[in-house]
Amino acid sequence: MIEFGEVLVTARRARGLTQEQLAEKAQVTQAALSRYENDLREPDDEILERLAEPLGVTAAFLKSAGQVRGGMALEAHMRRRQTAKPTVWRQLEAKLNMYRMHARLVYEDVAVLAEQSVPRLDPFEVSPEAAARMVRMQWRMPLGPVRNLTRWIEAAACVVIEEDFGTARVDGLSQWVDDYPVILINRRSPTDRKRLTLAHELGHLVLHSVDVSQDMEAEANNFAAEFLTPADLIRPQLRTVTTGRLHDLKREWGVSMQALVERSYQLRTIKATQRTNLYKSFSAKGWRIKEPLSEELAPEVPQLVSAIGQALAGKGYSASDVARLAGFSAETANHPFSPPSHRLRAV
Repeated sequence: MIEFGEVLVTARRARGLTQEQLAEKAQVTQAALSRYENDLREPDDEILERLAEPLGVTAAFLKSAGQVRGGMALEAHMRRRQTAKPTVWRQLEAKLNMYRMHARLVYEDVAVLAEQSVPRLDPFEVSPEAAARMVRMQWRMPLGPVRNLTRWIEAAACVVIEEDFGTARVDGLSQWVDDYPVILINRRSPTDRKRLTLAHELGHLVLHSVDVSQDMEAEANNFAAEFLTPADLIRPQLRTVTTGRLHDLKREWGVSMQALVERSYQLRTIKATQRTNLYKSFSAKGWRIKEPLSEELAPEVPQLVSAIGQALAGKGYSASDVARLAGFSAETANHPFSPPSHRLRAV
């Protein structure tokens, strides 16, 4: 079970607050807050309310911490660049944990009827490529490019939440909440990068829910490559790799040209020198930073969280009721589970 202090620290980090800043906002001493965070003392109800308000949660949410199974995802699966600042990705890890606990509260009132599920496979028994093929078969996905990847993932009761990370150096992260997985993705990423991130995080959820291997990132990358671009289908199309050909393949498969170059090199349809020359060409055109055609791809838009909010509204819950149920304070109006607003319009 998760201790109260652990939740308090996580909520504070998720809001980007230092211990000193939270103590000031909650009108408690920093020494007292330190004792609360280290489970050396429990706050009374009045102080609990003062702590919850700047954290954007309810006092009941903080109290319910002990009901969460398992520990915090201190090392959540995360697709990030090496130059990403630790302060940024630690805050995102904290946000993921908060969404994980909010989702658990929501699931107590809403039953998600999934068309399929995210399987949990042993990476020591199944290769990433075989795991990707197994998931596609289990989900009865058609051959060829994956259309609306978010829809397939959400159909497996995986909560996908999109948020602006404030940086382009972290793409996404994931973790399980009881029997349901959660993926947090960066809204500012182009569609092709979002799709690769979603497939990458799906690979983590499938392969790394229990057992931890030595090179999890490489395994998630290989899973994503096979899931989005199955080798048997795309290899014949990668025998001739030119800039024009990559444009066409990007439109067809919905993945970046750089991902297609890596896939070609992985499948040995191009040599190292060809790969290097293509990347030099991309750099000269500025495509290593911003590729063309990304805006032409169909956007990946999460819908499950808003559908959950709509289901709660259909049961008679108001927007404030839904916020309270999920553990968000009344001031947190833009939480993911907020039911869609219905505005009057002229007819």
